[in-house]
Amino acid sequence: MSPAAVDPAESKPLRADARRNRARVLEAAEDVFAAKGIGAPTEEVARVAGVGIGTVFRHFPTKEALLEAVLHVRLSRFADEAESAVAAESTDPGGAFFAFLTSWIEMSSAKTAYFEALAAAGVTLPVAKSEIGGRLLAALGVLLSRAQEAGAVRPDLVVGELIPVIIGVARAAEYAGPDATLRDRAVSILFDGLRPSAGDRG
Repeated sequence: MSPAAVDPAESKPLRADARRNRARVLEAAEDVFAAKGIGAPTEEVARVAGVGIGTVFRHFPTKEALLEAVLHVRLSRFADEAESAVAAESTDPGGAFFAFLTSWIEMSSAKTAYFEALAAAGVTLPVAKSEIGGRLLAALGVLLSRAQEAGAVRPDLVVGELIPVIIGVARAAEYAGPDATLRDRAVSILFDGLRPSAGDRG
């Protein structure tokens, strides 16, 4: 069941109107945090959602609970997109692989801010060992294998080695900040290390 269907404070499904309100709050929170940072006040989320602050706190008693819910929604959606990329079986496996890595890097940059805020509040989320993390790794493994078979990625690379690469590139992208040219250049340089060498291509 999706996170929008059940209130974490309740053991039974929400009424239709409450479910709609919760979904509106989550959507508004994602937009507000993306535009103004995760330090944006909950009151701003309520305003954008078109609900009272009491409605927000009924579903999410703390700011951390709201952040955690938004992060879960974003990661779930990204896992769905990853599985869609696998199901599509692109005619350009290398392009599909690097496009997925780029999306993951962008997601990781945003995710870091959520994790840091939650960690500061004493909340830990072992996403790497979660169901969502498992789905992402499985999708990454399929896309990697296809790209390697197509000769677009070095053959000795394994999925486990890609995770620190993704984290490293995400950090580099964060360091570049608003400088899109520098950010894209850093990603391009690091991606070059994943491509096959002349020897690998025979």
